[in-house]
Amino acid sequence: MTRKQRRMSFILVGLALLATAAALVLSALSDSIVYFYSPTDLVEKKPKLDQRLRIGGLVKEGSRSYAPDGVTIRFVVTDTANDVTVSYKGVLPDLFREGQGVATEGRFGPGGVFVADEVLAKHDENYMPPEVAESLRKSGVWKGKEGQ
Repeated sequence: MTRKQRRMSFILVGLALLATAAALVLSALSDSIVYFYSPTDLVEKKPKLDQRLRIGGLVKEGSRSYAPDGVTIRFVVTDTANDVTVSYKGVLPDLFREGQGVATEGRFGPGGVFVADEVLAKHDENYMPPEVAESLRKSGVWKGKEGQ
């Protein structure tokens, strides 16, 4: 084996080891990755019941209601094509309004209700998560700039 062939084989083995290490790291982190879905994505992809995920869209007008405990709120997140009922126990952000963009993070509970651990309202009049903006743009609701 010539010197050039040994160097090339050493480089190839190093690259293979690096690729294997990267694959193992990504595999280990896949359980902690939180995916972002619009209500239509949830209908199409049907995530696992115990999977942690984020849902984004608009808060449907007239959908907000409080439970008798006064702390739990239920509302509907929509992308105008599909809806997801969300239940959240806690204080909502100041910017939370019906008809405004929202992102929630949590898991699906019994009865198909999304139980949110966290609710985030959009931070200005132009921001919308890219995945949700694309879904709303397809349905003709979102008129924001491309890439927002």
